[in-house]
Amino acid sequence: MARPVPSMDAWLAEAKADESAAQCGMYLVHNGVVRETPKAEARGIATDGVQPGDKVGGLYFGYDQAKVDAAIARTRELPGIFYVRVWLNEGELSVGDDIMYVLVGGDIRPRVIDALQSLVATLKNECVTEVEHPA
Repeated sequence: MARPVPSMDAWLAEAKADESAAQCGMYLVHNGVVRETPKAEARGIATDGVQPGDKVGGLYFGYDQAKVDAAIARTRELPGIFYVRVWLNEGELSVGDDIMYVLVGGDIRPRVIDALQSLVATLKNECVTEVEHPA
């Protein structure tokens, strides 16, 4: 069963009310969504999931909370990064469902962009399980 999706307006309001807000000149949000194009086709890599040319009907999504917590902690230690928040869905998801939200706040654009990209890559490559189901 999917988890309730958080409000990005509420998240941003909370971030801007946080004690770190005076140090943040930028916030970036990533919203990952289940797509119908299989990972093998979108990324051009071999997978054991839905194959190129076929469509994804949904996917199972899960994660290892300890690994997620460690990834968040490492991100918070990056220079110029002062705020990090992550929400991950779980269970059986359909095309169009939200997979994840990630919010990163920091001092300057290059650091925030790099931190967001690094954190999302770590989450996707080391912390989550995604099993595509054909349409």
